Amino acid sequence: MTFFLALRNIERNKMNSIIVALLIAIISFIFFIGNSIIERSNMGLNQAFVESLTGDVMIQKRGDITMNLFGANTPIIDDFFVLPVFPAYDAVMEIVRAEEGVAGITSQVSGKAYLDVLGVRSPVLLCGVDAKSYFSMFPGIILEQGRFLQEGEFGAMITLDRAQRIQRQSGQYPEIGESLLFTSGGTFGFKIREVPVVGIFSYQNPGLFMNEIVIADPQTVRVLNSIQVASSSEIEVADDRLLTTADIDDIFNMDISGYQPASEGFSVDFLQSWLAENRTENNAGVTGGDWNFIIINLDNKNNTGSFIDSLNRRIEPFGVIAVDWRTSVGVSAILLLLIQVLFNAGMFLVCIAGVITVINILLISVFRRTREIGTLRAIGASDLYISSLVLYENLILSVLAGTSGIFAGFLFMEWVNSLAFRIPNELIASLLGGPVLTLAFIPQVALFSFFLAVALGVVVSFYPIHITLRIEPIEAVRQG
Repeated sequence: MTFFLALRNIERNKMNSIIVALLIAIISFIFFIGNSIIERSNMGLNQAFVESLTGDVMIQKRGDITMNLFGANTPIIDDFFVLPVFPAYDAVMEIVRAEEGVAGITSQVSGKAYLDVLGVRSPVLLCGVDAKSYFSMFPGIILEQGRFLQEGEFGAMITLDRAQRIQRQSGQYPEIGESLLFTSGGTFGFKIREVPVVGIFSYQNPGLFMNEIVIADPQTVRVLNSIQVASSSEIEVADDRLLTTADIDDIFNMDISGYQPASEGFSVDFLQSWLAENRTENNAGVTGGDWNFIIINLDNKNNTGSFIDSLNRRIEPFGVIAVDWRTSVGVSAILLLLIQVLFNAGMFLVCIAGVITVINILLISVFRRTREIGTLRAIGASDLYISSLVLYENLILSVLAGTSGIFAGFLFMEWVNSLAFRIPNELIASLLGGPVLTLAFIPQVALFSFFLAVALGVVVSFYPIHITLRIEPIEAVRQG
């Protein structure tokens, strides 16, 4: 009986009922679209970093400053920060392999250098990887040309984005086998290293800085970073790979007869010619050495926090610490998470404004029905009956509004996906899972948005019910 009376009251107050339903539908729509974007963002971040670069857990040397994969997480000192070598590598690896829930383990040595290829010079981020285990851990790395770097091989892989930039600047596309010249400098001298391009790759969802990465053999990165190689066997490195660790002036004391440098002085082309002429092929098989990081993938990604806590208790005596992927990424992850927080805060403010507006409209509806409510109380209607009458009205409206909001959200998603809109900003593209804006219908999000609309209908009923119960029968008499 109360339900049908509530329907009649909704029909009698069509205008207020339509406005209330519309507002709740808008809130449901915003939450549905907003949470779908957030879920898409979380999946995008997972593809961008966890499945392509950082893994679920990274182990690094413990220190006063936390590190990401390429430097310090403190921007002010990052340019002056040198990544420390991983201590007690073998002992820590044994502990990690013994941990339950580990799906994959690999190692990385990182660095920064300048790359010269086809007359184009640019700074790069170097990933010296354990090729045997690295590529199987990261399905987000997609091979475009050539092949993946192999274990014990000297070589490097560049991103498709970098290859296209080189083509735009030089007019030539860097083919497989093209020589890459890396240079770096520091307190230990000036380092030069030349390796061939063995592959061109792309990331399934490139993050903010990931197109700047060059994947190389670990020995090349160690040389450029002046890392001493630890190995059980004697290692010989040919002179064509490592020119010198002495001063720059010593470079010109080498035997370079047969070459006439340009009148303007030493050039990259001249150096590349000298390297090519003096190349030897006895470098294969150089393995081992020191690393900066151990990267871990987990079977259960929802258990990352407890896994890190358990692992840190075991590896603490070795002066290392395990961190999650956000720390591994550094500032870029912080920026992405900040955007997520701002987005959530915006949705929250919209909902608060909508709730206040709905309550005001419901109060207006109650005041317009003072005579009706007072009459019901005069003939003996209980407080429970009056409360349930208002509550049923709002529940009916919120159910209809929630369903309408989700249906409208689904249509909106289909329309957006049909546009195939390309996102021009790299940061936003990383956040939304790719360069093309795509919204996915997620049943859990739709269900959550529906229940939110219903809960909203209940919550906004409390204050109007309180006002309704204060209406006395005498008020009905006064208003005729």
